[in-house]
Amino acid sequence: MPVTPLTPAQQLGLSKAQAAYTAKQYAQARSGFEALVAQNYGNPEPHFGLALALLALGNDKDAAFELKQFMVLAPDRYEGPYNLGVIAGRAGDHAGALQLYGQAATLMADKAPAATQRQILEALAAEQIRMADFAALSATLTSITALAPGDLDAAYRLAQARTLAGQGAEALPGLYAVLQADGTRMDAALLLADIYVAQGLPDRAVRELDAAVGRVRKASERSALLLRKADLLLTGGDTRAALLAASAATKADKYNAAAFAREGELRALRDDRSGALTAYLSAVRLAPDSAVYRTALAGVRLTLGRFQEAEADTALVLKLKPDTATSARALYVRGIAAYRQSRLVDAVVALKESHRRRPDADTALWLGLSHYARKDYPAAANALADSVRLNPTPTARLNLASALLASARYPEAEAVLRGLVTENPAAADAWYMLGLAQRSQRQDAQARVSLRTAADLGSSKARDALK
Repeated sequence: MPVTPLTPAQQLGLSKAQAAYTAKQYAQARSGFEALVAQNYGNPEPHFGLALALLALGNDKDAAFELKQFMVLAPDRYEGPYNLGVIAGRAGDHAGALQLYGQAATLMADKAPAATQRQILEALAAEQIRMADFAALSATLTSITALAPGDLDAAYRLAQARTLAGQGAEALPGLYAVLQADGTRMDAALLLADIYVAQGLPDRAVRELDAAVGRVRKASERSALLLRKADLLLTGGDTRAALLAASAATKADKYNAAAFAREGELRALRDDRSGALTAYLSAVRLAPDSAVYRTALAGVRLTLGRFQEAEADTALVLKLKPDTATSARALYVRGIAAYRQSRLVDAVVALKESHRRRPDADTALWLGLSHYARKDYPAAANALADSVRLNPTPTARLNLASALLASARYPEAEAVLRGLVTENPAAADAWYMLGLAQRSQRQDAQARVSLRTAADLGSSKARDALK
């Protein structure tokens, strides 16, 4: 389409329509631009002005049409693809928005003022983040930092993008530059630690976190850095040092619920149950709506034998409507607490529901034990077989054999027990039960050998059975 210049009268009309747009008189501006389009369809400016007015009026469909006409008349202008990108993003067409913003970024070179270039590049970066294209995002943010070399936030984002693109080592110079300009930035210190961890240098990461703790200004930031240190030390298996770091995090910020929860976890790992209880109580007080923290608290109370309190905690957890994993864990704690109080029906109900929500070998084991205690041996055998299927531990297999024996399924019990004594010839209980399974099948000679072996290994029950 050939481009035709505006006449002086049309230029005056364009100025009036643009003034109306600037004054936010969008309907008046639309009328003025539409009149100019009718008078001179071959000039791009009225189309562009009309598109902006229509966008302001919320008419994206008509605005898109005008922008396309503008792009035909002015294919070297960045404004067309940029604004079409805005419309595409609003409509949820993010792939289209990404392509259009990229086109606008290419066209704007040496044409748009720095502020406009930044606006277009930021729009492009937002879509690249959405698409998780961190390599392309790194290139875009490199352009942004070139426009604003003193912008520490942009420099940090560039380092972050490079790290996410798998170029953590390449991000280090820029990240250190950010910290040299402002050593109090906690986000940069945390990212620095993450990079060193990814490079297989966790000790270096811990030292960088220690250095940052002395630079940051806020207590909450010191606490966050110490908590990250605790996480790294826990990953490395040093629970003592991790506990010290987590405890320091709680002292730095007495409102950091996550730090108290981590301290509780670490104290529980180190068998300091009363200390774990105190820490988790603080975490729950600070974050009463955290189902995860309250479930952990219930677990600690369970280990301390405070079964009713543990059940009360799980009731509160389930009222919070937690995710599947957390609700399954809460029901598991509730089931064991009921089992320990000899409320076997309640134990079966809770453990069965926990296992339904998230199949777990330990949950199936306790469900089997609950059925067994109720003398429902077939149900016990089924649950214990499920536990063995998920994790064939000796404990689960031995209990399965016991349930099979009680269900008179002697050949199956014998097969399980033969496997156990083959793996561990010193397993007295397995030899004893194997003898019972063999005796029940009238394999008297084999049964006597098994029972004698169990007796020699110290089984008093086997000695009684041989009498």
